[in-house]
Amino acid sequence: MRVLIIEDEKVAADRLEKLLQEINPQYQIAAKLGSIKESVSWLMNQTADLIFLDIQLSDGLSFSIFKQVPVNIPIIFTTAYDQYSIKAFQLNSISYLLKPIRKDDLVESLEKYKKMKAAFSINFESLHPMLTGQQQPYKKRFLVSYGEKIHKVETSEIAYFYAMDKSVFLTTFTNKSYPVEYSLDKLEELLNPEHYFRINRKYIINMAAIDKMYAWSRGRVKLVLTPTTEDDKDSLVSIERSTRFKEWLNS
Repeated sequence: MRVLIIEDEKVAADRLEKLLQEINPQYQIAAKLGSIKESVSWLMNQTADLIFLDIQLSDGLSFSIFKQVPVNIPIIFTTAYDQYSIKAFQLNSISYLLKPIRKDDLVESLEKYKKMKAAFSINFESLHPMLTGQQQPYKKRFLVSYGEKIHKVETSEIAYFYAMDKSVFLTTFTNKSYPVEYSLDKLEELLNPEHYFRINRKYIINMAAIDKMYAWSRGRVKLVLTPTTEDDKDSLVSIERSTRFKEWLNS
């Protein structure tokens, strides 16, 4: 696997290269670049299988690279940004490493890359305002229909969203359910990550809907929600999301 490291701190770049070689000596470091200008020039003529990208480079935010050259390579961010920005990465399904990088975290990110590389989709337009301190406009309410009537539901009234039979529904704290015209993936972008978390493929929950929690097998967490779900398995936090779920609760 060819790896491109874009990092303006030589010590950090060298350390990342050393960790990668320790994990798998067959990883080939295609290049170590320290600026936007260098990166654009390199990417115009060459490619790699994976990029490790620092957010802040010597000549500006690294997002400007992608305005100058098309890049369809999976990216793992390396960043010293705070927890709020990290939530932005999670919202956009981007792997990240908080500096100084720990070997265990690097291994975990590489495993995630292997599982998800075919589905990587990076929305740089959405990330940019979050990382430059601009407020993300999260959705405040939803318009829902039942029969011939149209009803508005405030986002704060929603206990959870769930997918069923190729449709998505919301359920309020008063246990009323309505169909919504968004996928769960899109809802992850629209909802404030301080209050909502996607626990598995079927459910996005409001933190306020959690009634009880139980330790489950393989590091998972079993939730009891209010209102209750139809199937107990629906409120089980998936293996791959359990660590982030605990971090979310503890943030």
